[in-house]
Amino acid sequence: MFNRRKIKFLPLNQRKNKITVQSIYRLDDKVAAYQNADLKILASRVIAARKNGKPVIWAMGAHPIRRGNSRFIIDLMKRGFITHLAVNGACAIHDFEFAAIGATCEDVEFYIKNGRFGNWRETGFYINAAAKDGFKNKRGLGESVAKMLYCGKILSHSLQLPHKEISIFRAAYEFKILITVHKGIGYDITDQHPSADFAALGWTSGRDFLIFADSISKLEGGGVFLSIGTQVMGPEVYLKSLSMARNVASQQQKEIRKFTTAVFDIIDLGNWKDEPDVANYKKPKAMADPRYYFRPLKSILIRTVKDGGESFYIRGDFGTTIPALYRCIVAEQDEIF
Repeated sequence: MFNRRKIKFLPLNQRKNKITVQSIYRLDDKVAAYQNADLKILASRVIAARKNGKPVIWAMGAHPIRRGNSRFIIDLMKRGFITHLAVNGACAIHDFEFAAIGATCEDVEFYIKNGRFGNWRETGFYINAAAKDGFKNKRGLGESVAKMLYCGKILSHSLQLPHKEISIFRAAYEFKILITVHKGIGYDITDQHPSADFAALGWTSGRDFLIFADSISKLEGGGVFLSIGTQVMGPEVYLKSLSMARNVASQQQKEIRKFTTAVFDIIDLGNWKDEPDVANYKKPKAMADPRYYFRPLKSILIRTVKDGGESFYIRGDFGTTIPALYRCIVAEQDEIF
């Protein structure tokens, strides 16, 4: 096996970063206009879900954070419009680095040349320490990272977090919002660090999967599932969780069918709503269409809502679509309440 203890790790403050806290929107910042009639409908569904005690599950990859949306996400949690954040390992990394040094996103092309990419001391150590602490105390990985960023310490180590106010993990812990990390081993730079305990990472992320599945089981009757910038993690953990939830529900003569899903991404899906067979592998040429292999289309927009739910696709840069959704929800809330 490769010996990670031979790797030379450098302090995080020596790294050149492409993104700083200056790139994170403030709530009243001017944002490029984005028009999509479905956003207002989606905002209404989110508000109705919360009014009726139904979950709003927000699954995302790291790019929504990298595009400056942390404060919008935090405010939606504070207002009660997100009940569960489901993220990948990269989200935890970027969120931690923003809180710790006010910058994130190294230049991969520059640092990979001599093997410095990803080999940064603090990120690897602290994220892995959170996993070990979660394993020891029977907490999920998301809660463990969130607790670390809220308390400013982990195990016997204290953290300096000068920008903790923009941490979505810290906010989730403060507002008691479920946050789960759905991690793959070898996906993240933290796995390069010798402190990465793969048993602890697997156990804590596995616990998060079951917490997520429990949230999915409550979607019936108007819940909302949003998949934002996640083409693998989001649709895959959603699909498996929904199957488990429907299996148990069917044994109780119940259904999980009437809910809303939405996908936010930049991929051109054409007129997918007018092409009902785009995800039907039995139809001629369906599998020759590259859209067939876009998991969010098959799993979230078509197959799992075709017998009672409704789905929406919001295409565009996350630096405009997420602020637009946020402002639609806030405006709709103000109109109603």
